[in-house]
Amino acid sequence: MGLRSVLLVLVMAAAVGAPLMVEAQLGIIGSLLGLIRIQGTVFCTANGNIGINGTATPVFPNAAVQMECGDGNVVSSVTTNNMGIFSILLDPLQFILSSVLNNCNVVVKTPLSNCNASLPSTGSLLSRLQFVSKKLQGLLSIVNLVPSGFQLL
Repeated sequence: MGLRSVLLVLVMAAAVGAPLMVEAQLGIIGSLLGLIRIQGTVFCTANGNIGINGTATPVFPNAAVQMECGDGNVVSSVTTNNMGIFSILLDPLQFILSSVLNNCNVVVKTPLSNCNASLPSTGSLLSRLQFVSKKLQGLLSIVNLVPSGFQLL
């Protein structure tokens, strides 16, 4: 019985360490096998963020969301789903993470009045991006970013 426990521990340790060894061995090629994922939820509030009471805050479905870099260059466009969630995937061969974090914003172009007539019909919601995590799934490295907080402009 003791030998089985030792074998189980060794197999689990190898399974946990294997992805790290693969990334270290692949070097630059390992970093090429990745994605930058930007995900968030747009809420139907004056600033697009979750309200104080949290779960009672309505979401903003079918909102046009763009990722803009530099002087407003649109690099990706998506639409929120019926739960107000959007997801943008970027190829790290075309986008450097530090540049995305420092030079890009998520912009909601659909007027807030589309989800609530009492909210402004002009302006856009804008948010900088924030690093959340980097996860390894097999050989694929996924960097997760989220909006840091929307503002109405």
